[in-house]
Amino acid sequence: MADAELVAALAQLVTAETPSNNLPLIHAGMRIAAEMVEATAGLAPEMLDVEGRPHLRVRGHDDGVLVLCHLDTVWPEGTSSRWPFSVNDGRATGPGVFDMKAGIVQALFALRGLACAPAVTLLITSDEEIGSPTSRSLIEEEARRARAVLVLEPSLGGRLKVARKGISLYHLTFTGRAAHAGLDPERGVNALLELAAHLAAIVALGAAAQGTTVTPTLARAGTTINTVPAAAEVDIDVRAWTVDEQRRVDQAMHRLSPITAGAGLDVVGGVNRPPLEDRRSLTLVQLAEDCSIATGGVPLGTSRVGGASDGNFTAALGVPTLDGLGAVGDGAHAEGEYVEVATMPGRVALLRALLERIVAGAHIGGLDEEVATAREDPT
Repeated sequence: MADAELVAALAQLVTAETPSNNLPLIHAGMRIAAEMVEATAGLAPEMLDVEGRPHLRVRGHDDGVLVLCHLDTVWPEGTSSRWPFSVNDGRATGPGVFDMKAGIVQALFALRGLACAPAVTLLITSDEEIGSPTSRSLIEEEARRARAVLVLEPSLGGRLKVARKGISLYHLTFTGRAAHAGLDPERGVNALLELAAHLAAIVALGAAAQGTTVTPTLARAGTTINTVPAAAEVDIDVRAWTVDEQRRVDQAMHRLSPITAGAGLDVVGGVNRPPLEDRRSLTLVQLAEDCSIATGGVPLGTSRVGGASDGNFTAALGVPTLDGLGAVGDGAHAEGEYVEVATMPGRVALLRALLERIVAGAHIGGLDEEVATAREDPT
C-alpha cells in the first residue's frame, strides 16, 4: 500500500458527490462505494434499501467487530465544480474528504487481505448528517451482534474521541390572534411576543457546570409588517454529556405552557441521539494506544467533543465503542476541510491492528448487562 493508492481511492470517492438529501447522487455514490469495497478490500457487499435509501453492508459473524462509516456529506450538488478534489503540500482537500470519506478509504485498505475479516461487519450508511432516520435501526441491529464498535469518523488532531454529547431537538409553535397593527393591535395576541417571553427561561435550562447547552437556532413569525403575528415558531438545539441531563431538559421542555392569556404553545421533539459516555470508550482506548505504538505510531490521546455521531447509538446499547479512528486533518463542514495524506497509512495500520487484537480476544471490558438485555429484547 502506497500513499498514491490511498489518494487515488480518496479522489474517486470525494469526486462522487453524496449530499444527504439528494437521493439520485446518494444511490450513484453508493454504487461507486460498493465497487470500491470489492476492488479494494476484496469483499462482496450487499446493498440494503431502507425506505428508499441505500446502505452498504459486509456482514461478519456474531460477536465480531462493527466498523461504522457514513458516505453522505453536508455539501450540496455542484460543490465539486468550484472546489474539486486536490492535493497540495501534503493535504488532500475537497467536499467531504475529512468528514468522512478518508475514513471509509482507510477502512477499506485496513480490511484488504485481513485474515480476521470474516469477523468484521462493515456498515456504510447514507443519512448520518441528517440524523440517521433510516439507518439507526440497522446500526443498532448490527451493534447488538458485535463485541465492539469502531467508528471511522475523523479524529481531533489525531486524538480518539471518547465522549460525545447527546443531542435533543425541539420545535415550538406559539399561536395567538391576528389584528391590525395600527388600527386595533390590542385586539390581537402577539405570538412573537409570546415566543420572546419564553426564550430566557428556555436558554436558562442549560447548565454550564455540566456542559449542557440549550440553544435557539431558527425562528419564524408573522405574515405582514402591519399585522400582529398569530403564529411564531422556534427550533431549539440541546447538547448534554449525560442521559440524566438530557432527561432533565426534556422534561422541562415538555412542561412549558403559555404565559399570555389567549396564547397557545405546542412542543414537539425530544432526544435525537443519546450521549456517547466515556465509560463506553475507555475500555478500548488502551488497546488502541498499544496498537498505535506497535505499528510505529505515536501516542494517540483522547478528546471529548460536542458533536454527535452514529457511535452515540451503539454506546447507548452498552457496546464498547471507540470513535475518531478516521482521518487526521481539520475543517469538518467548512469549505477547505482537508486530510493530512502522510497520516493515512498509519491510520490504516492502526485500524488493522486493532481489528486483529479485538477479534483475537483482547480484553476490552466485556459486554455489560445493558447490551445483554438489548440482545434479548431488541425493542
